[in-house]
Amino acid sequence: MTTIGVEEEYLLLDPVTGLPVPLGDKVRAAAGLGHLVADREVQCELLQAQVEVATPVCGTLEEVGGHLLRLRHALGAAAEEHGCRIAACATPPLRHGHPVAVTDRARYRAMLTQAPQLVAEQLVNGMHVHVGVPSRETGVQVLNRIRVWLPALTALSANSPLWDGHDTGFASWRTVIFSRWPVSGMPPHFADIADHDRRVQQLLDSGLISDTGQLYWQARLSARYPTIEVRCLDVQLRADDAVMLTGLVRALVETALAETAVGAPALDCDQELLQASMWHAARHGLSSTLVDPGGRQRRAGEMLYELLRHAASALDASGDNRQVTALVHRLLQSGTGADRQRAALAEGGLPAVTDLILAQSTMP
Repeated sequence: MTTIGVEEEYLLLDPVTGLPVPLGDKVRAAAGLGHLVADREVQCELLQAQVEVATPVCGTLEEVGGHLLRLRHALGAAAEEHGCRIAACATPPLRHGHPVAVTDRARYRAMLTQAPQLVAEQLVNGMHVHVGVPSRETGVQVLNRIRVWLPALTALSANSPLWDGHDTGFASWRTVIFSRWPVSGMPPHFADIADHDRRVQQLLDSGLISDTGQLYWQARLSARYPTIEVRCLDVQLRADDAVMLTGLVRALVETALAETAVGAPALDCDQELLQASMWHAARHGLSSTLVDPGGRQRRAGEMLYELLRHAASALDASGDNRQVTALVHRLLQSGTGADRQRAALAEGGLPAVTDLILAQSTMP
């Protein structure tokens, strides 16, 4: 079975004001409990109001869910020791009028010098799913095949409608914020691994990026692990929604691996259409239409059915079909994180949104 791993980023919020608090180093240290930090399960992030967790390499969705809950609870307890709470939302509903301190690492200080306003507004949290691939060459072929499904995954994961105390009109405002870095958005189509490496090296040689960590494509070859890293997802309010997305991502990668092995043609979609489709998905989430690889607008539910159909064989092979399909149907009924945040805002204003986020961030 193909291995998987998940990284999640969380905000640290004051439970009374709902504002981000710069306590990342203290919360990480308190969460260590002897080994979490040493094993890199809890990591720093760009801004001091953020923390990141990474699961070990997993074989099943049950393992992923267990590790995410364990890590969320460990960080939640550590945050409460310092008077704050973890929030699994992709943007803060409310911000201070001044920037949050940058974590004191050379790489982060360099980013602050390069783009101070972008760093100041980088209070965004994603969920990254790593799926093992047998080689970098195969990984490039997988990237070429899964890119057409990234807008649907973004719509399904949308959990960042609010910014500076108001509704942005976007279901995933995080997607818009992240698109402003020099190398971001939809990954290009690559002819092969040599083409990929040549183009990446050109970016490095030009000085436009300082390292491969600044390849902010929404899916990429991992520089550290033998994996494809899908990065288009907002962090999820609930851990089991994160599990559902992990299962879908793995199934898409496994489907692409199977197609590559038999030489099946990849769905062809122009870069500009994919980029516009991603913007449309970030704007509407599941509340309107999604654009299929042929450029036609279709009901969001219809596109999700098509995604499940496309990945069905891989979901069956891993034994994940029933669980993933049930969680997708539940999300369609209860709404995305963006839908739930907007409902809370309409019912009780920003305090209700904060209560929702804090309550659901440590739920199964």
